[in-house]
Amino acid sequence: MTDATPSTARTLLNKVPEVTIYFWIIKILATTVGETAADYLNETLGFGLTKTTIVMSAGLAVTLLFQFRARRYVPPIYWLVVVFISVVGTLITDNLTDGHDVPLQLSTSVFAVLLAVVFSLWYRQERTLSIHHIDTTKREAWYWLAILVTFSLGTAAGDLISESFALGYWKSIVLFAGLIGLVALATFALGMNRTLGFWMGYILTRPLGASIGDFASQRHGHGTAWGLGLGTTGTSFLFLGAILAVVIYLMITKKDQVPPLLAE
Repeated sequence: MTDATPSTARTLLNKVPEVTIYFWIIKILATTVGETAADYLNETLGFGLTKTTIVMSAGLAVTLLFQFRARRYVPPIYWLVVVFISVVGTLITDNLTDGHDVPLQLSTSVFAVLLAVVFSLWYRQERTLSIHHIDTTKREAWYWLAILVTFSLGTAAGDLISESFALGYWKSIVLFAGLIGLVALATFALGMNRTLGFWMGYILTRPLGASIGDFASQRHGHGTAWGLGLGTTGTSFLFLGAILAVVIYLMITKKDQVPPLLAE
């Protein structure tokens, strides 16, 4: 067995996909499912917050087990983890807000500080926050912890903004899409650090996806009659189907993976 070059070893062992347009498409779709699936289990099926949280946390634990045991990036496993972590991250904030009456201002601030702490400790131990080097168990653990906190933070911040300004669904979609556009502009045109830009975009796609989910599932929003009224069931299965279609496409084309011998 010959030794792999550093670039080849990194690509073979990296446990996450390359950040392409497909990455962001599935991320937004998964975020939408995180919003509607939580509502579907909690309200439509009548599980309640506690039972829903237990069921989804168990599902997340199982999928994470498979993810950590895998020796490379496997699209179905990776994106199934993202779907579950999206739901669990949403439920953490919902439990604080609805179950314990924690103000959104407080939860948003706490999650922002917590995310800063996670990044600080991650960087102190690994000397990098690059998502192109998730090639050890420790780095992968930091990666998934950061993602969980971004979902909770995005949920709290998104709910705070939408409730404080009573924007309604479609205006919220325009707002958060615009903010993501500004982050992209700052990253690719103005030279902002790309790792910072990635994580800012990751946080902002949570309220964007939630607004899309609410717009699709509800008939009436905050102060607006705009909504497709598909219901949480229809919306959840529609977006899960879309995720499955894109993941199958990526499994066939491998467009979210850099060929090992071409990786730098």
